[in-house]
Amino acid sequence: MKSLEIPFGRRTRKYRFFEMLPALCSYATLLLLPILALWNTTAASMYLILIIFTMLIKAVGIGYHTIKGYNRMEAAQKVDWHHRLEDLEKPTQALKHWQNHSSKMFGHKYHLANLQRITDNPDNLMKPSQLRHIIIIAAYNESREVIEPTIKSLLETTTDSKQLLIVFAYEERGGKEIAKTAQELAKKYGKRFGLFYPVMHPKNLPNEVVGKGGNITYAGQQIAAKLKSEGKDFARYVVTSLDCDNRPHKAYFDYVSYEYIVHENRKHLSYQPISLFLNNIWDVPAPMRVIATGNSFWNIISSMRPDALRNFASHSQPLDALYEMDFWSKRSIVEDGHQFWRSYFHFKGDYAVAPVYVPIYQDAVLSETYRKTLVAQFKQLRRWAYGASDVPYVATRVFTKDRQVPFLDGFLKFYELLDGHVTLATIAILITIGGWIPLLINSESARSVSAHQLPVVVSGMMQVAMIGLFISIFLSFKMLPPRPARYKKHRTFFMLIQWVLMPVTSVLYSAFAALNAQTHLLFARYLDKFDVTEKATVKEINRAQRRRHWWQWWRADRVSGPK
Repeated sequence: MKSLEIPFGRRTRKYRFFEMLPALCSYATLLLLPILALWNTTAASMYLILIIFTMLIKAVGIGYHTIKGYNRMEAAQKVDWHHRLEDLEKPTQALKHWQNHSSKMFGHKYHLANLQRITDNPDNLMKPSQLRHIIIIAAYNESREVIEPTIKSLLETTTDSKQLLIVFAYEERGGKEIAKTAQELAKKYGKRFGLFYPVMHPKNLPNEVVGKGGNITYAGQQIAAKLKSEGKDFARYVVTSLDCDNRPHKAYFDYVSYEYIVHENRKHLSYQPISLFLNNIWDVPAPMRVIATGNSFWNIISSMRPDALRNFASHSQPLDALYEMDFWSKRSIVEDGHQFWRSYFHFKGDYAVAPVYVPIYQDAVLSETYRKTLVAQFKQLRRWAYGASDVPYVATRVFTKDRQVPFLDGFLKFYELLDGHVTLATIAILITIGGWIPLLINSESARSVSAHQLPVVVSGMMQVAMIGLFISIFLSFKMLPPRPARYKKHRTFFMLIQWVLMPVTSVLYSAFAALNAQTHLLFARYLDKFDVTEKATVKEINRAQRRRHWWQWWRADRVSGPK
């Protein structure tokens, strides 16, 4: 079987070409506008209008999926998933009960169909009581104030805590403090779960980049070895990877258990929740709030397209599947998204991501100082955008004689991957400043009607696209957690006017971070170190007693309560 790992060290010419391809396409897309403007302003105008019109059509779909995805998430959170699991323990009795009751609850017909199928074919039934969840919590050097709420949130789920096996994966390079925290947490919470197993990931292991993938893979290998020595059946374990600031919805593990049991091809699936960056949304600076909210909505939208859904951040996957493919990649700093492609090629194309329509809440970026927060946010987005490194990984496995996936399916997935990264790096820039390019660089454009009308046309098209933004603003207020007592009511007003920053964050963060990541690949300056996103709490920041400057009065991370 062909290795699932990314090349380490020197690449082949074919691999290098596809590494360079995202940057070449992105820069070509950007440079084509001024080149056309120098030659013919009408051609440049048509090029830009075509791009924006295409994005306008996509924006309509995005607005539709945003509303539909939000409604589905809200509906899924109202379902008693624990009760549905209990139905699977005695499917025949449950089927008779529900056939006599009508319900408008989310997924009711789906539940009836599953009960009918299991009743007709009981041999394939796995009892919910037989299932266990391994939860790998990855940590580097975060404080206990960041980590402990995640542990507590696991105790508050509707799943019996004895069915949860906690593997606390921490880094040796994180220092003595994180090791101390691991032992303290194990002592405090160990008896409340089925297992609390601290695993220290040694530093400087060979053939590993410095990143989360090596950490959680090492932890997965350790727990797998332990369970194998005890003669456990790996098919009865589902593994969920969490960052140490993640807080799953109370029904998450019951929901995953349900989906795992009702799918006969469960080994060939992973289970993807909706990541919402809302834990500390009231505390972070305004630019970070806009970015975090936008990313949250993108995850909601993605859940509505299961065919294009990919692993992102926290997700769940069967232990037997992970064990076969040696868990996650140790050579990529984007082990979450890359896991889709490892699984896709491992199962020779017979692999999919099942959406789980309940959230896992995460922290938005917040560091000790405003400047550090801005830098940390850029690094986080660059790390995500470094998923462009999957382009050569996919291409060299699709465009080859010995490919092991259907060519058409592989090609379409490759195209979507490449198009997504090029779009991320270019569209915000073209929309923001593209309308003025012909007027600025071509003296002949002063006499061109099309050049003078272009900014007006672009502005008009963008006003139509603003409908999607208004939808996002409205829904973002509905998703906000309660305002902390330390903030006054006028804080809500800042939550509204923050959206004027969206064009700035789209260009300076999303687009530039993507171009930066692709440029690293273009010149083989690989990002071989996971830039850990700093996770500070308001208490830690207040403790540091940061000095504020007069020009920071508008900062969204200022605290109006007592220090």
